Amino acid sequence: MTRAELAELAEKEQVQRDAKKLRLLVCCGTPCLAAGSEAVVAALRQKLAESGSPAELEVVGTGCLGPCSRGPLVTVQRKGTPDMVYERMDPQQAVALLDAYLAAASLPQQNLLPEDLPFFRRQQRVVLQTCGLIDPEDIQQYIGHGGYEALAQVLHEMTPEEVCDGVTASGLRGRGGGGYSTGLKWQLVQKGTGSRKFVVANGDEGDPGAYMDRSLMESDPHRVLEGMAIAGYAVGAEQGYIYVRGEYPLAAQRLKTAIRDAERMGVLGSRVLDSNFSFRVDIRIGAGAFVCGEETALLASIMGRRGQPRIRPPYPAQSGLWGCPTLINNVETFGNIAAIFTMGPAAFASIGSGKSRGTKVFALCGEVCNTGLIEVPMGMPLREIIYDIGGGLPGGAAFKAAQTGGPSGGCIPASKLDTPVDYEHLQELGSIMGSGGLIVMGEKSCMVDVARFFMEFCLDESCGKCVPCRTGTIEIYRLLTRLCNGSAAARDLENLEKLCHLVKDTSLCGLGSAAPNPVLSTLHWFRDEYEAHLTDRRCPAGVCGMDVKPLHLMAEELLQRVVASRVNGEAF
Repeated sequence: MTRAELAELAEKEQVQRDAKKLRLLVCCGTPCLAAGSEAVVAALRQKLAESGSPAELEVVGTGCLGPCSRGPLVTVQRKGTPDMVYERMDPQQAVALLDAYLAAASLPQQNLLPEDLPFFRRQQRVVLQTCGLIDPEDIQQYIGHGGYEALAQVLHEMTPEEVCDGVTASGLRGRGGGGYSTGLKWQLVQKGTGSRKFVVANGDEGDPGAYMDRSLMESDPHRVLEGMAIAGYAVGAEQGYIYVRGEYPLAAQRLKTAIRDAERMGVLGSRVLDSNFSFRVDIRIGAGAFVCGEETALLASIMGRRGQPRIRPPYPAQSGLWGCPTLINNVETFGNIAAIFTMGPAAFASIGSGKSRGTKVFALCGEVCNTGLIEVPMGMPLREIIYDIGGGLPGGAAFKAAQTGGPSGGCIPASKLDTPVDYEHLQELGSIMGSGGLIVMGEKSCMVDVARFFMEFCLDESCGKCVPCRTGTIEIYRLLTRLCNGSAAARDLENLEKLCHLVKDTSLCGLGSAAPNPVLSTLHWFRDEYEAHLTDRRCPAGVCGMDVKPLHLMAEELLQRVVASRVNGEAF
């Protein structure tokens, strides 16, 4: 396919889409599929078939729309009117929508979300621009929304050096948690020497409560592929790999379909878009090890080795897959690349604040009314995310803390609700951006128990290669357990803090060095809860069952009984 043919296909697809008088878009992301959206699609298509399949009507199974707890979601698109989004639809209700349209009657108002719902209105979609609007398994729909035009632009108008400079100028930083400059990383790989170079997309998303990468791979796989192809051209790589978490079968399936269709269309494979550039992408499925989210462990897994981190340097940009220079970025990072060149690097850099440019995708979950997938400009205050987009806590409950960054992150207290959510401000509070999990907690959450939960996750996922992580996480978990069940001794709190710093400073990779973060941040902001567990044997939130008496109190009582028996001349 040539660039002219790509433009012609895009225009043809747009004309066909605009000719539709009614389009019913049914969310078929994992949450909505679990709620029954597949049956909704089947019922609507059966109704269309019974009606003679009018050419002006269309039913599309799309990717994730965002408000995941409200599925199945159906979006009604009609010419000249704003989109209407219906929540919690069953097949009968969806068919009733279609019946009302065919009968030229007013559409039902039941289950209709407000047109100005802040959940949608306060977002700014760049990465998720077409999620919920296109069929992720139809490449022509992606092309009809401008897909692969950025790839055509860089292949025919820009040099690899100019592409790297554009990414650098955009201010894009890695969305996997580290926040390293994406453009600088690309330049390092471009300057690397070796017989081959590789591009790797890290889709091994393992943080509890996080599903940003899964949703992007399921909802808009071509956006990820296009970003990888642009990266391949920029750094001089002809082979790419997408490492997909084993628990994401739908994402893997849709990526496989997307790769096949892209090769058939000529936007991947040999001589991409009639250029001299060739680029192929293969999928590798992870086996469920959280540590494989660390880049050196992930690369080892791709090569068929045990997924364990190694000492750096050398970094993957110097020596990665099979000793060759390797560019590895998070899935969401690649999802930004096409937008940088369609918008222009300067326009992209105008979004965000400070040194954090662009938008960030979050999985908003926990004790919040509107849970789901959101995308907001960097620097939006936490209060606006939780109360405007999220709708606050159910029943007007008081906010207590927000946990960002998964097991590697920290907890942000209510006193810091107005903190801008960007790399620097979160780091100042003892947390990190991470891949984008954002868990909201109310007053009924015990912060000691929260820290214990994340530490249990980390010790289970430790690869065991280094002693600080292998044994340190276990000991931290034991100390937290003693605090939670009331058996802690006076010195345990001091030992807990010392051990956290030891593990943080001496672990081999990011998993171990970041594992103590939830403990240290809760110790900093909620130390009174730790002290209540230790000295009063009381859980302020009423979560922990203090059913074990501390050993030092048991020893004191035993000593008192011995003394009393001797004073009274009684046998003990």
